[in-house]
Amino acid sequence: MAQESSQGDGDGRGRRGPLHRVVVIVDANSNPFELSCAIEVFGLRRPELGRDLYEFSLCSPEPRTLMRDGFFTLTGVAGLEAADSADTLIVPNRPDVEVPRRPAVLDAVRRAHARGARLVGFCSGAFTLAEAGVLEGRRATAHWQWADSFRARFPGVRLEPDVLFVDDGDILTAAGSAAALDLGLHVVRRDHGAEVANAVSRRLVFAAHRDGGQRQFVERPVPDVRDESLAPVLAWAQERLDSPLSVPDLAARAALSPATLHRRFQAQLGTTPLAWLTGERLTLACRLIERGVTGFDVVARRSGLGSTANLRALMRRETGLTPSAYRRRFGPATQQH
Repeated sequence: MAQESSQGDGDGRGRRGPLHRVVVIVDANSNPFELSCAIEVFGLRRPELGRDLYEFSLCSPEPRTLMRDGFFTLTGVAGLEAADSADTLIVPNRPDVEVPRRPAVLDAVRRAHARGARLVGFCSGAFTLAEAGVLEGRRATAHWQWADSFRARFPGVRLEPDVLFVDDGDILTAAGSAAALDLGLHVVRRDHGAEVANAVSRRLVFAAHRDGGQRQFVERPVPDVRDESLAPVLAWAQERLDSPLSVPDLAARAALSPATLHRRFQAQLGTTPLAWLTGERLTLACRLIERGVTGFDVVARRSGLGSTANLRALMRRETGLTPSAYRRRFGPATQQH
């Protein structure tokens, strides 16, 4: 039986109803880190929000599952039949990508896809999805070190090897271990809005939003000599998103040339200054709508996006929703009617 929430139904609208059910399949040699990411994002209670976001469970085709490299054995989880009731099914991933997945797991993935469940693959989970045949003709990503192997085995999949994650509607894939958190928060944002996703990221002490199109490989994540962190200029910009900030403004604040700032963003964040600034403004716009700010012209102005037309175009591109649809889904209850 699905749990019920008196304060939320898993779609951000605050009505009583069954929680969205997330199920993770764990199979032999599965990676513990990605499993932990799924538990952290989807499985924990959320007392700080006053409601739970998901019903969460693990399942496995065997009573005892030996995890990666024999680090530990997982027991006491549901059987594979639990996958048949999932609204979102997270498929197994493991480092031995050349070893075929067991047929029972692939059948469970196919059944879930056939009945319209959302499928998620972390890291090498894209191989599981491709083996099940559900990625044919679809967009996906996988860890960069397996890109050539993936293309050779699954030429019908549109692999995007240099991004953090791919959202292809009902099938989502993340490139690597850390990107599992990025994709998990993206799913929470899609289901519950930017405000809730931001609260979850704060609890994780993790970046609230890294766009899926950012590069997998960051050239120098830790400064090797002196601290060249972008944190001060990022914090400065986040407090002034409603101002007409430009890349030269950011460069001047950081006491760098625009070209050096661009290289620093690419090296440390895997994105450009302009893309980062636009993403931050869009996130702020979503949060303003969720908080009940009326008038999309006001939202556009206060978030620094300028015009309602620009707000509408960016929201459609990044969330798949118009501002009006986003407000109906995630705005205060008094604005739902």
